[in-house]
Amino acid sequence: MTSQTLREARKYEEASEKMIKKEERPDFHLSVRTGWMNDPNGFSYYKGHYHMFYQYYPYDTKWGPMHWGHAVSKDLLHWEYLPAALAPDEAYDRDGCFSGSAVELPDGRQLLMYTGVVSTPRWNGGHCETQTQCIAVGDGVDYEKYDCNPVLDGKDLPQGFSREDFRDPKMWKDADGKYWCVIGNRPADGSGQILLFSSEDAFRWKYEKVLVENQNRVGKMWECPDFFELDDKWVLLTSPQDMLPKDFEFHNGNGTLCLIGEYDSQTLTFTERNQQSIDYGIDFYAPQTVMTPDGRRVMIGWMQNWDTCMPHSPYQKWFGQMSLPRELSVKNGRLYQKPIKELEDMRKNKVAYPDVVLENDTIHLEKVQGRKIDMEISIRPGDPESGYRKFAVRFAQNEEYQTSLSFRPYESVLKIDRKFSGSRRALIHQRRCKVNSREKELKLRIILDRFSVEVFINDGEQVMSATFFTDMAADGISFFADGKVRMDVVKYDLD
Repeated sequence: MTSQTLREARKYEEASEKMIKKEERPDFHLSVRTGWMNDPNGFSYYKGHYHMFYQYYPYDTKWGPMHWGHAVSKDLLHWEYLPAALAPDEAYDRDGCFSGSAVELPDGRQLLMYTGVVSTPRWNGGHCETQTQCIAVGDGVDYEKYDCNPVLDGKDLPQGFSREDFRDPKMWKDADGKYWCVIGNRPADGSGQILLFSSEDAFRWKYEKVLVENQNRVGKMWECPDFFELDDKWVLLTSPQDMLPKDFEFHNGNGTLCLIGEYDSQTLTFTERNQQSIDYGIDFYAPQTVMTPDGRRVMIGWMQNWDTCMPHSPYQKWFGQMSLPRELSVKNGRLYQKPIKELEDMRKNKVAYPDVVLENDTIHLEKVQGRKIDMEISIRPGDPESGYRKFAVRFAQNEEYQTSLSFRPYESVLKIDRKFSGSRRALIHQRRCKVNSREKELKLRIILDRFSVEVFINDGEQVMSATFFTDMAADGISFFADGKVRMDVVKYDLD
């Protein structure tokens, strides 16, 4: 039985979507149907389609009482909107249906698990949130909330574990048919931790143990965990809040963290070996993964940043988009990411410029322009003895606007900078990362989709993502060198 709250949201989104022109959206990145989008939820493959749900407030381009938006795709690049799946319409989720995940049940139905939020006033001002885990079951379009919700609440947690910060269940099913999930939480010291739960049927859940403790190493609360096996290792993805910077690896505010190690399924023990950021750019948070039918582990994140998320215009009809789907692998104890291979099917109009010499100059290359492109650049010193001081590529560019990517080889630092992209607010406009340039060659794959850039560095060893809302008329691309650089450029339009 669809609630009045959900019926109203569905009616509103269907009408409002018609007000947004296709060219006002990204082309092959999923954007919100209307209003506001944040975290990806319920990323799954079900009944022949990839399903992506997302944190959603249809009525405004600002965060509000969370619903679950819904879209499906055959290739993770071309999306079709479905009606909103969940709305805050029960006593246990009246202030929001927060993030969660999806699994297919043995009877063919799809089960969603999400965090229900209830906010109550404090006696001395402010509000106190109670977060619990709830489920809904459906057919891929319509979902019915479980009569016995919530399925996990404060009574299921050990003493001292937060009832306010207890959210974002990510489920999986093991080879024996047993269900597991990881959930973000805080212990008494206010740091983050990831809890492990199990279930025989996905309806009745029990607490197992603390899987990973932050112990105030990286930020505070750890949100949106995901845990999976990959290339004979186990990988934990999470998004820490309130981070302090650490060299070029972690930045201030809210960011991302990948832990790689081993997992003993008998003792339920995860042993960390390596840690790193997932994305080194400005806009990437709360990623979630899916296993494709052909065995690839694919990740999508919210391509935005809590410290910069404000619409660029009061007249904007939507706010929020997802990253490119990225195929994951582990090499030498490090997470590698590359754009999903299906993107290559969209390539056309190849333009190639091998061994271009660029010396103390800015140049444009004929037919190298556009705002929906896939461009590969390889740069190396033009003079191996003296090297060069700086290389930059600027895009979404005209006389007034540009976003740039610049590299200083003596520091091995790559910087993304969007301060000239048309923003009128003093938000975060730059990020830097330390890259591996030991071979004296830097490889960059730059993908633009109207209002975003994703830069895959050295075959996916690192990634930097950023959004920008530059006027679409700014479609120029230029190359700059301080010193002498040799570069190869291959550029495709994407359609």
